[in-house]
Amino acid sequence: MTQAVGIARAHTNIALIKYWGKRDKDLFLPMNSSLSLTLEAFYTDTKVTFDDELIKDIFLLNGKEQSEKEVAKISHFLDLFCEYIGKRPFARVESINFVPTAAGLASSASAFAALALAVADALKLDMTRQELSTFARRGSGSSTRSLFGGFVEWAMGTSSEDSMAHPVDDADWDIGMLVLVVDSQEKKIASRIGMEHTVQTSPFYPAWIETAREDLQAMKAAIAEKDFETLGRITEHNGFKMHATTLSANPPFTYWSADSLLAQEAVRLVREELQVPAYMTMDAGPNVKILCRASDMGRLQKALSIHFPAENIISSLPGPAAYVLSEADWQQSKMRLTEGNHI
Repeated sequence: MTQAVGIARAHTNIALIKYWGKRDKDLFLPMNSSLSLTLEAFYTDTKVTFDDELIKDIFLLNGKEQSEKEVAKISHFLDLFCEYIGKRPFARVESINFVPTAAGLASSASAFAALALAVADALKLDMTRQELSTFARRGSGSSTRSLFGGFVEWAMGTSSEDSMAHPVDDADWDIGMLVLVVDSQEKKIASRIGMEHTVQTSPFYPAWIETAREDLQAMKAAIAEKDFETLGRITEHNGFKMHATTLSANPPFTYWSADSLLAQEAVRLVREELQVPAYMTMDAGPNVKILCRASDMGRLQKALSIHFPAENIISSLPGPAAYVLSEADWQQSKMRLTEGNHI
């Protein structure tokens, strides 16, 4: 192999039943199964070039060469695939994030899902999408779900081989999500650190695990019945329960900011005024996501713009599964980067 190239796009996903805590830190095995909605609005494009003439791995994010620490993360991820094929050529990895990085908007999910699919495409690996998700998981747990579109379950499994994602429903029944971006800066406490601290110190954590399992079964039933309001209520309750574990950790911490609280209150006010079903959820970051009917997004966005700048309220329909891009697609993404149109 002189040179092998793969290019892929993966969209972010927002967990409705949260993944919070690992039972195996090295294999990224979760403490509970989770369920998410893939979003159309946010995604990562990644190009991987394996080249026998390279003497080390190179990683560029949004056109900028990254530090040795960041390259090491990518190298470790590439090692997993190269162990699978029995050889280890070095690679040039170029990613363009159309997602704010490390702000609780699942940038790592789309990033590692895109990287996994690009690698599989470059190396012509004969893997099912479920099998590929077990590799993506080793880069970022939530990336397991970004290989699929619509509603996706990440089954916790019993081992590394069966802790994988699978599609649940295409979410093509008037499903939408608004994202209130109150802060797109990198968060101070990484998800990995926050999870570990919570698992070790929160007295609420065992109850979180038990009720998360119950929530998952109830949510899957609601999706099967296309019962949006039950789906929404479970989403909101599950998300706040997750954040209760961080507040009960020792010492306590939170991913919320003052603006997060203002956003939460704005959502409550608006949904009461409009009398529309709209349900909040938050991940490990300050931004508030609102699960709603796609047909209600316009009214909600207009009403919320009284409380927050309109440009900070992003609407999204359900997103597709990750897919391979052409070189022409890649060049268009690079052009958007040059023009400053990435997030």
